[in-house]
Amino acid sequence: MFRLETEVDKERRQLLNKWLRDDNTARSPRLRALRDTPAALEVPLEVWALDADDRLAAGLTGRTWATWLHVDLLWVDARHRGSGLGSRLLAEAERVARTERSCVRSRVETWDFQAPDFYRRRGYEVRGRIENYPPGITEFTLVKELGPVRPGARP
Repeated sequence: MFRLETEVDKERRQLLNKWLRDDNTARSPRLRALRDTPAALEVPLEVWALDADDRLAAGLTGRTWATWLHVDLLWVDARHRGSGLGSRLLAEAERVARTERSCVRSRVETWDFQAPDFYRRRGYEVRGRIENYPPGITEFTLVKELGPVRPGARP
């Protein structure tokens, strides 16, 4: 017999994450090979744009792992939209990921009313589409090839 609980438990979540990572590593030769390389570390990547008064005008948060950049959040203050600022943030994140972290691809999720066209114009291709997530909204997963890693870049 089992008792089910629905409480938030950071310690259990960390343990579950470790156990799943260990199981995945044991079952996948590719993950095993990755585990002992610098690319195995998930590293935050953040790019911020500050205005002349040092106020936050835009920001991008993401992470790099296993030669991928994953863009989590990209936001530009309404006063600065259309100025190219979002493009500059994304380009800088891609540059750092490619040249300093040896990433060869980037991915992002966005909703239909947010920015799928913004990412398409910057070379991203739709690789996934989920209708009604949440209800009435479509979520897109987009991917971009960042190109070859330059020689001498950190793995």
